[in-house]
Amino acid sequence: MSKYFNDFTGKITFDQLVDAMVAEDLLDREKFEHALSVTSAQKLTHIKHPITRLAKIKVEKKQNSKEIIDEHYITGWLASESGLTSFNIDPLKIEVTKCTSVMSFEYATRHILLPVKVTDEEVIVACADPFDRSWQDSIEQVSRKVVTCVVANPSDILRYSTEFYTLASSMTGAANKNSGSDAQNFEQLLELGKSAGSDANDEHVVRIVDWLLEYAFEQRASDIHIEPRRDNHNIRFRIDGVLHPVYQMPVQVGMAVTSRLKILGRMNVAEKRKPQDGRVKTKFKKGLEVELRLATMPTAFGEKMVLRIFDPEVLVRSYEQLGLSDDDLKLWNKMTSQSNGIVFVTGPTGSGKTTTLYSTLKQLATDEVNVCTLEDPIEMVEPAFNQMQIQHNIDLDFASGIKALLRQDPDIIMLGEIRDLETAQMAIQAALTGHLVISTLHTNDAPSAITRLQDLGIPSYLIRSTLIGVMAQRLVRTLCSHCKVAVTISDEQWKEIIRPWKVNTPKNIYEAQGCIHCRNTGYNGRAGLYEIFALSDPLANLLKEETNMSQFTNQAMKEGMKSLRLSGALKIAKGETTLEEVLRVAPISNRL
Repeated sequence: MSKYFNDFTGKITFDQLVDAMVAEDLLDREKFEHALSVTSAQKLTHIKHPITRLAKIKVEKKQNSKEIIDEHYITGWLASESGLTSFNIDPLKIEVTKCTSVMSFEYATRHILLPVKVTDEEVIVACADPFDRSWQDSIEQVSRKVVTCVVANPSDILRYSTEFYTLASSMTGAANKNSGSDAQNFEQLLELGKSAGSDANDEHVVRIVDWLLEYAFEQRASDIHIEPRRDNHNIRFRIDGVLHPVYQMPVQVGMAVTSRLKILGRMNVAEKRKPQDGRVKTKFKKGLEVELRLATMPTAFGEKMVLRIFDPEVLVRSYEQLGLSDDDLKLWNKMTSQSNGIVFVTGPTGSGKTTTLYSTLKQLATDEVNVCTLEDPIEMVEPAFNQMQIQHNIDLDFASGIKALLRQDPDIIMLGEIRDLETAQMAIQAALTGHLVISTLHTNDAPSAITRLQDLGIPSYLIRSTLIGVMAQRLVRTLCSHCKVAVTISDEQWKEIIRPWKVNTPKNIYEAQGCIHCRNTGYNGRAGLYEIFALSDPLANLLKEETNMSQFTNQAMKEGMKSLRLSGALKIAKGETTLEEVLRVAPISNRL
């Protein structure tokens, strides 16, 4: 422990912090003085806390000149000096209602505190001044629980304190104004003497919806689930393909939030008995326009809503960002550069098909070609395309939509999905008449697209004459570059993992660890696994009325098709993902 902190109590000052770090050989005095002199005084004027103030100066660490001393580093060091635990605030893991009930917002702000966990016996409180415990006895007396202190960044504490207490206040205000019950559930309880109805335009509800959307954007969520239950509404975010619980709202507040979103999405607020779809366009703090697709569904306890978020930064990527290998990228470029024929992208919902389609069309949409799309619904408005949306209420379906597109002199046609024989026949017709058609199918792997087309009723000779190729895909979470840990693996273990394919055993593979950068999940972002084949003459010769799919798949692999599992094994070998992730999305196949 530093001599400056022997028997020290109270709030540490800026000069004390600097002197202690210099004494501990963590900070070079000359470098600090120089960094301070070139830092704008305006930058530091409104910063009161010494940790944030020092971090803002951006002075280099004495032991490592390539790294800057930041709040996380200072907080970790002070935590060890005080004998406390350093804590990273993850808003997804904090029960806001419980935590904000421990102390008032004014008290929390004055002492720079934030309760982060509340149990029956204990309250864990994050503080920014580890040597100041003047508040601890008061909180223990009021809460009648043991208080455990942890140390967190003052910037995080102040930010989340404001967010959480504002949210809690809005939630209470909305609940008080909407105390009645008009939930359309199967266990309706009539409460006499209470007014029913929820005001979707109430200022508290508006604030809650704004917070919900901004929070989802910041957390890189792809979907927001608002799920009614008997006693509350659960809010969950899907981040990197995995759902995370976020919040529990009172029933009436959840209903008001759903109504508010339905209004924004131009949906029928009064209709709660049948599914509805809508869309909202909004702006994030960065100035980016973000599309949201809304979908409701009646459930036993009320109306469930899912918002799918289409961030333009995520939805349209370069080929390199998609994660295609060099060989697969060359083949994909060759397939999509044809002047006529059909190319399919296959995979389950949420496997990244839309991202692949939009990214590909973005590359193909030059001034020399006319790109037309037919979608249900339009996922993201893109000025480079001519986009048409399916509207079943006026009998504009995929089949009739393709007929209309063929009269628009298209070069490239993108169909959101082929679901039935009529749509498939029209797509085949478009390919036969000199157009490049790109579409999706729901199949488990690339060769299964052949079976799917045959099941729809497309004759094999038409498949042979129009199909260019098929690409199946899945998304795996990628390892966090800051905390992934290398582990050794034997030849026998590796052979068992990637059997029956031959891939050289890597020196190391990596496992997920968890850190501040990835919210302790070990993963940050996602990448694609791809299985792709082009319909060559030998493969076309195998297409019959009853195609032997095992024989077809073997031939495709001889021609270079890598299975999803093998694609995953290659990403494991490169240190991009883990064995558990590959097994989760690309299960063991019996194919050779």
